[in-house]
Amino acid sequence: MKITIKQIQQFLAVAELGNFSRASKRLGTAQPALSQAIRDLEDELSVRLFDRTTRRVELTDAGREFQNSTTKVMEELEHAVEGVHMLAERRRGRLRIAAPPLLASVVLPQAIAEFQQSYPGIAVQLADVGTEQIVEAVRSGKADCGLGTFSPAEEGIERVALVRDSLMLFCDDRSPFAHAATARWRDLADQPLITLTRDSGIRLLVEVGFETSEIPLKPAFEVSQVTTALALVEAGLGVAVLPAYALAAARHRKVAGKPLVDPNIAREVAMIHATGRSVTPATQAFVAVVRRYAQRLIPRENN
Repeated sequence: MKITIKQIQQFLAVAELGNFSRASKRLGTAQPALSQAIRDLEDELSVRLFDRTTRRVELTDAGREFQNSTTKVMEELEHAVEGVHMLAERRRGRLRIAAPPLLASVVLPQAIAEFQQSYPGIAVQLADVGTEQIVEAVRSGKADCGLGTFSPAEEGIERVALVRDSLMLFCDDRSPFAHAATARWRDLADQPLITLTRDSGIRLLVEVGFETSEIPLKPAFEVSQVTTALALVEAGLGVAVLPAYALAAARHRKVAGKPLVDPNIAREVAMIHATGRSVTPATQAFVAVVRRYAQRLIPRENN
């Protein structure tokens, strides 16, 4: 089929006005060109759409049928175009985010609030899940983007770095580190250590720190959540090595964070999206907002 949108627009103008001259003026085209376009349309359809007289152009039965159908088509097309414009202008749409529980609680609430204030027409959905689930949700299209720290070996995702985060030592006010400006990894050798379980990327980095410092890693407690680790630290059950953004979760506890040095171990907090899938305008806008809130959580010397 060789019928064009322009031909349909021309046909509808003639059908509404009942006159080629007036229709050509509305469309801003020459009358002979308009007449030829209608003849071409009739040839393509193999039917007459208009009965032409010296005074008026009238629709045939086929013409009325075609007018009813094409009017609906053009209305739907206009709605579709308007919908795409609204998505492009971030006036309508949906943003689905996946993030680990701690980042979901300390970074995203305020970022989402600011984003929705700027783009009230965009519905935001948040899933607070583990890193593996975040990656899978992004790869499968169940989430538009994911927030967190991800292994360089992960395939099928693209990363946008938001902030660089270093591991810190968290201790209570009775700890020998309580009044120290910094802590060294090798000084942890005889300390009861609270760690996350081995399915956590943070735990793997802690193991790197201990191996580099040539000291054995013998956890006193292994827990799944950063907030649980902080509660155990506050109770005086040991020290914990956690990301710097855990400071936000520790602010209401009697727990202090100390920079860990020799070595300094850091990783990137990033926003991810699926490789080969277009990044939505809503996601692009959200990245800029969430970057600001992520940077506020990290001590300035770690940025």
